[in-house]
Amino acid sequence: MDITKREKAKFSLCYGIIIALINYLGFLLPGTGNVPIDTTDDWNVWLSFMDENTLLINSLTAVVFFVPALICVLYIKCDEKKLARRMINLPLAYSIFGSLGWILSFFLEAGTLLVVRIRFSVNVFSIAFTSFMYIFQEGLFIFALAFLVLDSIHRRFFLPKYFPEGKLGKISGTKNPSINFLSVIFYISIGFFPVFFLTSTLVNVISAYGVTVDNAVFILIGFIVVFGIILLVIFTGTISAPLRKLKAAAMEVEKGNYEAHCNVVSNDTFGDLADTFNDMIVSLNQKSQKIVAIQDSVIRGMAVMVESRDNSTGGHINRTSDCVKVFVEKLRRTEAYSGLSESFCRNVIKAAPMHDLGKIAVDDAVLRKPGKFTDEEYAIMKCHSSEGARIVENVLNEVDDEEFKKIAINVAHYHHEKWNGSGYPAGLSGESIPLEARIMAFADVFDALVSKRCYKDSFTFDKAFSIMEESFGSHFDPELGKIFLECRADLQELYSKY
Repeated sequence: MDITKREKAKFSLCYGIIIALINYLGFLLPGTGNVPIDTTDDWNVWLSFMDENTLLINSLTAVVFFVPALICVLYIKCDEKKLARRMINLPLAYSIFGSLGWILSFFLEAGTLLVVRIRFSVNVFSIAFTSFMYIFQEGLFIFALAFLVLDSIHRRFFLPKYFPEGKLGKISGTKNPSINFLSVIFYISIGFFPVFFLTSTLVNVISAYGVTVDNAVFILIGFIVVFGIILLVIFTGTISAPLRKLKAAAMEVEKGNYEAHCNVVSNDTFGDLADTFNDMIVSLNQKSQKIVAIQDSVIRGMAVMVESRDNSTGGHINRTSDCVKVFVEKLRRTEAYSGLSESFCRNVIKAAPMHDLGKIAVDDAVLRKPGKFTDEEYAIMKCHSSEGARIVENVLNEVDDEEFKKIAINVAHYHHEKWNGSGYPAGLSGESIPLEARIMAFADVFDALVSKRCYKDSFTFDKAFSIMEESFGSHFDPELGKIFLECRADLQELYSKY
């Protein structure tokens, strides 16, 4: 946070002066000390004691209200790590500190009442109750008014200047007042406080003069308070509920879910906001789908380009992709793999065409050789898996879908690994081979067996499945292999179309 000591002092001094003025305003409100002298004996004793010790009481009161001022000063004297969140929380913190003086003054007054009780043996309960009501209303008034004033200044001047990009909720330790909290503050300011003030004044009169008031008056006051609370709950629900839904939908969009929807149906501003939000998400989703379609087209185009250089694998990309799709769909229908997520399955199918992209880095003399490779040529050819992983990672560098990137890289990198660890390039074995690469290995080898190559004729399905079954536990994952055998009818139907 880029704020100088002078600026920090200026803001805190300004806010401190506002708190002091609001506290002074609180002193002007009628309280226990303003009760006329023509009262009950207990009150006369209390008021006489207060008059006799005015200097001492005022001095102690000044000390009590100096404590919050000192806390306000200490609050902003902190290291740079805490400064940002403390300056953001300044209105709420100073409002609480401003009310603290009234809480401490109550304890001071309670101590004074205890002295009067001991010295003069008077009944101070009614005085204490009246004092509590007065200080309680003062604390509420000071807190609500101070927060409204300071928060308004903070939002208008401080936050836009020092946090122009927003994102205050991302800063650890900041207090974010909710709609419910703000509604309660407004209710205290314009609803509850006036009613409570009138009620406490009435209680003061009853306590001091012994006046009898009809119970209907208190019933009416209670009804007004309860009715106000009901209206507050309804009002806050009307505001907070659509905002919660809007925030939840926005968080889903932030995660990449462009099909999120803000389900707010109303003919007010919130309904308009929700409709605008939903229209925006539809537009984003359409543009995202176009980008993904272009991306897929480019990736498949690269795969086809690589395939066109390899005269032994014509159609291999399409066939292996379809084979992976058949296999994955079968896996999801089995109990052992029913927990595979839809996104995983979709991404494995989508990544299948990229498994041989690394062949683009293999020299034509090796890639297009019609016969068997020498050991040196085979070593060169084996490099295509590591090179493919590097190419895929570069191609997908700006893609937001981290799961797809990881799956695509693993498919290109490890589809030639073997269950017994004799594969390449890393010599992985067993379940250390990523599941997506084990799936790809079945499709890749199966297509090589049943397809005609320049160095061999195509094998029958019986022969191909027999060869693969013999390799369960050595080349292939044996558990996956059992399920792959169950795909035979679907694969025969698929290959009959080529």
